[in-house]
Amino acid sequence: MLNFKIKLEMKNKRTYTAAATILMLSAALFSCKKSFLEVNPKGRLIAHTVNDYNGLLNNLDLLNMTNSTAQIMMGDDVAAIEPYYSGATLKTQRLFRWDALIYQQDEDASEILPYLSNIYIFNKLINEVPDATEGTEAQKQSVIAEARASRAWSYFMLINYFGKPYNAATSATDPGFPIVTATDVTETGFTRASVKEVYDFILSDLTAAIPNLPARTTHRLRMSRAAAEGLLGKVHVFMGNFSAALPVLNASITDISGSAVPLGLYDYNVTFATGGAFLPVSIFGPSQPTIVNNQEVLLGKQVSNGWASYSNAELVLAPATFNLYNPSDLRLNFFSTTPYAAPAYPAGLRKRSGPGIALLGIGLPDIYLLRAECKARLNDLAGAVTDLQTLRSRRMPASVSAVPANIAGQQTLLIRYVIEERRREFAVIGNRWFDMRRLSVDPIFAADTYTHTLLSDTGTPTATYTLSPDRYVLRLPAKVINQNPGMQDNP
Repeated sequence: MLNFKIKLEMKNKRTYTAAATILMLSAALFSCKKSFLEVNPKGRLIAHTVNDYNGLLNNLDLLNMTNSTAQIMMGDDVAAIEPYYSGATLKTQRLFRWDALIYQQDEDASEILPYLSNIYIFNKLINEVPDATEGTEAQKQSVIAEARASRAWSYFMLINYFGKPYNAATSATDPGFPIVTATDVTETGFTRASVKEVYDFILSDLTAAIPNLPARTTHRLRMSRAAAEGLLGKVHVFMGNFSAALPVLNASITDISGSAVPLGLYDYNVTFATGGAFLPVSIFGPSQPTIVNNQEVLLGKQVSNGWASYSNAELVLAPATFNLYNPSDLRLNFFSTTPYAAPAYPAGLRKRSGPGIALLGIGLPDIYLLRAECKARLNDLAGAVTDLQTLRSRRMPASVSAVPANIAGQQTLLIRYVIEERRREFAVIGNRWFDMRRLSVDPIFAADTYTHTLLSDTGTPTATYTLSPDRYVLRLPAKVINQNPGMQDNP
């Protein structure tokens, strides 16, 4: 039975992910050729039953977001160093400089392709499962709910690449991203919905999905109720709706207690102790579990992070971010002073050395820190400190983990401290870029400026790049604009 299930899922994957990759990406924002269409192709299995459709969600293409890594180069938690920077890809150099032009004229965007491919699958499930056979209504609603919540996650990523940061005063007119709900591969002429319309669409999908999602997390590749609640809370935070975010973040943390797989924060005081699970630490980084086996992961969505492995040496931890760490912070074990098979970096600079896979999905450290931020913004300072301590006590010795007393009792300072903790927790992983975007419209942080520094091979600054407001969004590739006449691009 297990072998049959695997074969069934693989055949479904060939049928629908091929359509997703070729057809959706050709029609939705790109070009479409009807010759690509196949109706019930001979020798391939087409989904009919609820179990068939459910199998489409057991798909590694829904886990791997390929090269969707622009956020790693754009965060101000990184600096660049020669001679490696000059040998980096053109895309890496452009993103680091926050250039307007990122993609070549004929180049597809890796920050679009995997998301639209997956949205095609989710739309397929949402539209077709109601008519599927051999399943109960509850089973149908569960599959549809997972597809809707997963579609919401995909659009949340797209709007944070290509739409302006959410601003209630301007979101109704700020260009967002096309909303696609049909699986008609002949559809053309896509237009951009507003930022508000995209966020409303995300909220609608999540609020409709959560009641019908599995209460227990059974696998990190599948959307559970706890993961969707965590995502909904994050969406509200990105909208500045902290009072709406807090209850669902609370619910997410509560709902992990019934998980069928281990869920919880790792204690680095244990995992990095003698015989600990993260040892040995080498230039390849600590020994860490994969995303699907990582107990801090609620929903696995991942990208390969070459700047956290031995393959790419051009990005290092920015000195200003390094200075935020206490010397006893065990998270420093994830940074190395030596690139692979090369001399040590100058001036004590460090690169990320693990994990080589960056989480884009839903993780517990993110949920705890988002909840701490909500509590601080709602003036529950003690509650915010408690959540901070929950994380910090597992990242460093107890002797240095306490939130400083002069910060714990002052709201604005505590909010800023939460954001600093996010920089420490997620350095050179990509989260910082998304925080920079949302904080650019926040009154506490709106006056902050962000820079990138290019360092010589001796560690001396040779160039400084300052982020302009226009570059909080990526421009759409020329290929998209050319194949959708009249579509508005970002500045």
